[in-house]
Amino acid sequence: MLRVAVTLFFGLDGFVFAGWVVRIPAVKAQANASASALGLALLGVSAGAVVTMVVTGRLCRAFGARPVTVACAALLSLSVALPAHTHSALSLGLVLVVFGVGYGGQNVAMNAVAVDLVAALRRPIISSFHAVYSLGGMLGAALGGLVASRLSPAVHLGALAVAGLVATAVVAPFLLRGPEPAPPGPARQPAPGPPAAARPGSGRGPGTAARAGAGGAVALFGVIACCTAYGEGSMSDWSALHLSQDLGAAPGVAALGYSAFALAMTLGRLSGTAVQERFGQTGVLVVGGLTAAAGMLVGALAPVTWLVFAGFVVMGLGLANIFPVAIGRAGALAGPNGVAVASTFGYGGMLIGPPAIGFLADWLSMPVALTTVSVLAALAAVLGHVARGAGVREPSGG
Repeated sequence: MLRVAVTLFFGLDGFVFAGWVVRIPAVKAQANASASALGLALLGVSAGAVVTMVVTGRLCRAFGARPVTVACAALLSLSVALPAHTHSALSLGLVLVVFGVGYGGQNVAMNAVAVDLVAALRRPIISSFHAVYSLGGMLGAALGGLVASRLSPAVHLGALAVAGLVATAVVAPFLLRGPEPAPPGPARQPAPGPPAAARPGSGRGPGTAARAGAGGAVALFGVIACCTAYGEGSMSDWSALHLSQDLGAAPGVAALGYSAFALAMTLGRLSGTAVQERFGQTGVLVVGGLTAAAGMLVGALAPVTWLVFAGFVVMGLGLANIFPVAIGRAGALAGPNGVAVASTFGYGGMLIGPPAIGFLADWLSMPVALTTVSVLAALAAVLGHVARGAGVREPSGG
């Protein structure tokens, strides 16, 4: 039951976040913000999240990861209603900082609980949690698309806040009262999964001493994570606006663009293990990056809505497994420190993506701005090929 509770919190996180994302065009119009002003306001989410991620680790050690997960989920649910009541870019940015605090804190805390479960079960199940996060995002975006033309942002986001608080209250007891996952004993054999060398922090693999000089390769994988996180952040914040502003799509149709992307990400992550076994980790980085680059090029420049949707789907499939593979390879090289460094690079991409797109859209155009996502996805593919000899041994078939 504990695993189910953690899974539901991952899904709730994606659901609430996507509900906000699909209402960005309406909130932009309400705040009378330009694209660059909106980009700066959206920076509030990333800034609040990144700053909170630094603190949440200490909070988890002091109070436990489970109570922190519940508290941050409640804050996230409450704060999602706030943007609909702002009427300037400045006030929007300030309330989005609060939203980012809840979002960043919940992500760190629930991942800490998930890591405990992974260690106790000795099974690589963490990708399943992230797949449910993507599924929650897809459902949240789809529901938002259905109600976008019928409900005002205030009513929609207010209802989303109530739903989030109710879900948190229902699931929290199962999370808080669930048994502590027992750490595996030395005699217990791990269940079938990736080789120990591929598990960050396992203390095995290419050799601890060799990891001391692996900083350059870790940074390389961090840049790959940054390039893909840039694309994910840009899609969540700008896909609906691109469809409504540049192609004249109705609010409901525009909202479904992110839903299509989230569905593709979900399917890609659910099949991630099989894909890695078939093509190898380097293949995932190279083929995935090139696929995402081609998909986003179509999504940014296509003149008709259905082609843009197709591009978003292809991009989602391409990006789905690049970030987790990059983080895993960094961990194989330098243990937990490698994971931390690569993750920081990744969150940096999420931080700079939305405002960069906003400024470029003002200076050039939204379609041209979105092509930067394609460029960085292609760069991730190139760097994946450069790093092919670094990190863990490729799975069979790679």
